[in-house]
Amino acid sequence: MTSPDKNGSRLRRTADRLFAPLLAGATFRSRLIASVGIMLCVAFTGVVSAWLYDHTSHYVFLIAPVGASAILLFVVPSSPMAQPWAIIGGNTISALVGVAVFHLVKEPLLAAGLAVALSVLAMSVARAMHPPGGAIALTAVIGGQAITEAGFLFPFVPVALDSALVVLFGIVFHKVLRRPYPHTIPVVNQHQTQDTPTQMRGGPTSADIDAALSEMQESFDITRDDLEVLLRQIEMQTVMRNNASGKTGPDCASIMSRHVVSVKADDTDDYARSLLLKHNIRSLPVVDEANKLLGTVGLRELLKGQGAVSALMIVPPVAQPQDAAMSLLPVLTNGRSHAVIITDVDNHVVGLISQTDLLAALARLVQPVISGKTIV
Repeated sequence: MTSPDKNGSRLRRTADRLFAPLLAGATFRSRLIASVGIMLCVAFTGVVSAWLYDHTSHYVFLIAPVGASAILLFVVPSSPMAQPWAIIGGNTISALVGVAVFHLVKEPLLAAGLAVALSVLAMSVARAMHPPGGAIALTAVIGGQAITEAGFLFPFVPVALDSALVVLFGIVFHKVLRRPYPHTIPVVNQHQTQDTPTQMRGGPTSADIDAALSEMQESFDITRDDLEVLLRQIEMQTVMRNNASGKTGPDCASIMSRHVVSVKADDTDDYARSLLLKHNIRSLPVVDEANKLLGTVGLRELLKGQGAVSALMIVPPVAQPQDAAMSLLPVLTNGRSHAVIITDVDNHVVGLISQTDLLAALARLVQPVISGKTIV
């Protein structure tokens, strides 16, 4: 006989599978913000549409699939299906297909199914897949007298117009919240060259990703470029986790440079440049009389003007001696930072870890693999 505890555990596991969030990264706060955005967006679209149509009550000025488009735009704004062309193009193309099918196929049920199916094919060819488009194609067939009388005007007014209003509101809403929309890949080459960004080199290649997707034979609501960025980040987090303790990887104290070349806040930029050239380094900590860290300057900052170093220094990335050295990977591979300043609990400069220091540490970790030896 199964015990009550086991039955309860099984029920909890079943509930977790059924009601767990389906979208990675979903939080209640993000859903609350999305709900507010959807409410305001639908109201905005309805008010503006009614005003543009001169408050006419005999014509549909707010189509129902606008709500579905708004859900995609505010709940999953990074989805390929929520981008401006997908919303405007997908809805408009689907409406054109639906109207055309309505005029060519007289059997209502056949026309309904055919309109939705052909809209999917048309959106696929136009690279504008947008699920609410299927509902719009169906609406064009069974929507009633007002939509029938509109004919081929329906795909443009209200469909294209409403879709454009939804996108316009979404752009403004996300901009106010300082969220990127339309979605773009955040990883870029900080040096403005044609090279692949440093953090994108090595590991899985684009060909590997394509092969894996082909092998799985499934479609995912994420672009391949986004998937590649996500895989790189997972790879980096895995390295950091596996090397987070002193037993499996070095701490900052064990690899940092301890003879740190620095400048005072009132030193001139000419003096700072001379130190960079003399020691062949890229960054200089700026310290006070007690050797406490104030900031850093590098060649990039020193090119901005002449005068005291204090007017040019920036806030540097900082770590402490006991921190895991591999935790500096994201900072030293972002294309902007060349060194991390190591300070004690009182903010005294005790060392510095450059990209070269970290690279040498990584080389020591992988050396047994390169030489064919077994890592214990």
